[in-house]
Amino acid sequence: MYFIVVKFQVQPESAEEFMDLVGPYTESTRAEPGNLWFDWSRSVEDPNEFVLVEAFLDDDAAGAHVSSDHFKSGLDAMRPVLVATPKIVSRKVDGDSWDAMGELQID
Repeated sequence: MYFIVVKFQVQPESAEEFMDLVGPYTESTRAEPGNLWFDWSRSVEDPNEFVLVEAFLDDDAAGAHVSSDHFKSGLDAMRPVLVATPKIVSRKVDGDSWDAMGELQID
C-alpha cells in the first residue's frame, strides 16, 4: 500500500474554515475504490497546522487518485489559504491496514 502523511500550514485567518474547504475533496477521495483511509488531524501545538494521513491500496489506486479531477480541484481550493508548500512523506509499505502495536497491548 501507499502510506502518505502531509502537513499543511494554513493562514491563521483561514484555519477555522479549512476543514469545510477540503470537505468535498475528502469525500471524493474516500469514495475512491482504492482508498484505504483519508484522515485529517489538527496539530495540538500549532492550530494552523493540519495533518493528512492517507493510504491507497496499490500503484493503480495511488495513480488514479492523483489523476482524478477532485485531486486537482482539491489542491486548487486549498492553495489560496496555505502559507507554504505542504511537507509530505510518501512510502510504499507492506500491508493493507493498520496493525496492532506490539509494544503496548491492551487486554
